[in-house]
Amino acid sequence: MPVYPVCPCAHHPVHTFYNEMTTMPITPDGTRRNRFSSRLAALPTRPGVYIMRNGKGDVIYVGKAASLRNRVRNYFGAPHSLEMKTRVLVEQVEDFEYIVTANAAEALHLEATLVKRHQPFFNVRLKDDKHYPYLRIDVQNEWPRVEIARRVHNDGARYFGPYASASSVRTTLSIVKKLFPWRSCTKAITGTDPRPCLDYFIHRCIAPCTAYCTKEEYDEVIRQTILFLEGKTTEVVKSLKGQMMSASDNLAFERAALFRDQLKAVENVAEKQFVERIRPTDEDVFGLARADGSSEACVQVFFIRGTQMVGRDFFTLDGVDNEADGDVLGSFLKQFYESAVYVPKHVVVPFAVPESSLIAEWLTERRGSKVDIAVAQRGIRRRMTELATENARESLDMLSARWLADSEKRDEALTQLQEELDLPAYPRRIECYDNSNIQGTSPVASMVVFIDGKPKTAEYRRFRIKTVVGANDFASMAEILGRRFKRWETSNGDAGQVEFVEGSEAAYEAVDDPQRLDAIERNAVALSEDGPGDGAPVELRVAEGRATLLAAPDADTQLPLADEDGEDLLGWGALPDLVIVDGGKGQLSAALDVMRNLGLAHVPLAGLAKQNEELFVQDQAEPIILPRTSQALYLVQRIRDEAHRFAITYHRQVRAKSAIQSALDNVPGIGPKRKRALLRKFGSVKGVREATVEEIATTVGFTKTLAEKLKEHL
Repeated sequence: MPVYPVCPCAHHPVHTFYNEMTTMPITPDGTRRNRFSSRLAALPTRPGVYIMRNGKGDVIYVGKAASLRNRVRNYFGAPHSLEMKTRVLVEQVEDFEYIVTANAAEALHLEATLVKRHQPFFNVRLKDDKHYPYLRIDVQNEWPRVEIARRVHNDGARYFGPYASASSVRTTLSIVKKLFPWRSCTKAITGTDPRPCLDYFIHRCIAPCTAYCTKEEYDEVIRQTILFLEGKTTEVVKSLKGQMMSASDNLAFERAALFRDQLKAVENVAEKQFVERIRPTDEDVFGLARADGSSEACVQVFFIRGTQMVGRDFFTLDGVDNEADGDVLGSFLKQFYESAVYVPKHVVVPFAVPESSLIAEWLTERRGSKVDIAVAQRGIRRRMTELATENARESLDMLSARWLADSEKRDEALTQLQEELDLPAYPRRIECYDNSNIQGTSPVASMVVFIDGKPKTAEYRRFRIKTVVGANDFASMAEILGRRFKRWETSNGDAGQVEFVEGSEAAYEAVDDPQRLDAIERNAVALSEDGPGDGAPVELRVAEGRATLLAAPDADTQLPLADEDGEDLLGWGALPDLVIVDGGKGQLSAALDVMRNLGLAHVPLAGLAKQNEELFVQDQAEPIILPRTSQALYLVQRIRDEAHRFAITYHRQVRAKSAIQSALDNVPGIGPKRKRALLRKFGSVKGVREATVEEIATTVGFTKTLAEKLKEHL
């Protein structure tokens, strides 16, 4: 009798597709086939997905089958009949689960979802697949704008993507912004602003904020933007020509000239996108390249709409060793279209893909009309797949060269740093601290972490200075180091405990990391600066990609976490191999006092003075000057600059918040709700100052008397 536990993909909408799931404990005796014999015999012959786990309970492989019994039993047959990669997989399998689906197409969809969710080691998987970016147009908004989104929500907005990287989506956004004058601001549009911003004067916006355009004119701009992103540039050109001629007929020659310039810009972009085709089409063209002796591959995709290539992008794959090209590309197609917001009529591939008919059936369901997967044999399609393959190979070579260069330089830098500073261990984890204030106001500090020479942004922390009055860098440095390493002290050596300072980037980055989300959702803790006591733990609830601080949990709710190699490099419980403080002898002396008081005098410390890039260390009167061309110097400069950037950014946020609070919070009768209503309506304190008493009085929660009192205080 099957049981019905929580589906392992409970955080993904696909959980509605499965009908039943079972998981049973294994027995320790005999071979794996003997241990699983009763379970294998009890497997259903229906389609579904199977999930294999190792001794730690980690998901190491996800597969689908038209008949679960026949497919899973094949893994536990005679070893000599299995491929080498499958043999290694079976040797690590200690348990398995299965999910029965209604049909094979649902099994294919669920497999792609689970692979992206769990990133199993033995599956071909999209590399660095957290959440690929999209372009989003909120057409439900009265005055829509184009923005970047990391997730697709069922909110009525139009989404375009996914794009392979943030740079890809920003490039497209930049092109679209230059071509179409939609608003980029986030302010409330009332049409009563006294004057437009700079975007209007450089023809990047038609200024709905000042009522320089009608609602219909703005809607036409958004319609043209959507058509362009869909690849329908012919319709955009036709629309712009009509607007240009209409303006000319009405003797609005300046307006007609604007449409003429916009038309030329769109036509120039369309010319660069032109593809040699006799008939318009709607297809995605793929090419695959693989690195010799590597588990990586690269897929290039051309998006062809009509007679134009409206976009191109490349994606890297991992875990492709001992896999056929068709299997690699097939796995990519399933994962790519699982998150794509648009499915074309034709998918063109350079060679046959296993289960292409099943993938086409699934894509047909997603599109709502017929989709075919075609192998390019000759003509323009063959030339396009060859071009895509060539581009994929060049992209892979570029990425490989860049990675090798960076890896070698990082290793060289860390080795040099260990030698120059006489460190007792190779500096895998380096922490750097910096202060930021303006004449002692809004003092804050930052902590950045580099692991193996690379920034680990999920470990970054921000601090508000609590005990120091005025501009005192030495005391501020002592305070933040004391707070940081007291957290290490109270963690009782549980290295890698996941704890987040409220307002830090760690909570949000951890939420976006699929490899950590499961554990964090089960039982994560945060540390709130405003919570009960200094460093009091509070629960972090994660839902729909958002982090919410809740009440304090029990002490046993703390979550241990280690890095991929199992070493304790993450969290407050990790001791750094090197601590760098921004400053000279004074900051170093303050840091040394703190570390000695906490019994951590053995942790290496260095002060980096900006003037001559000198490194001061303990028990050495003269500074260490690294060679100006050394990789070690470049690394410490980069770490110091990152700490400075992070501190400055936080300081600006705190200062801006303080400015808003000081202006509005001192007004009698203005509480948090009324303040939010003012800022929502007028956008800023400056907007409130410029508003009339009558305008303020019409704000929710205000009277004319209160509006007059507010104007007096401002």
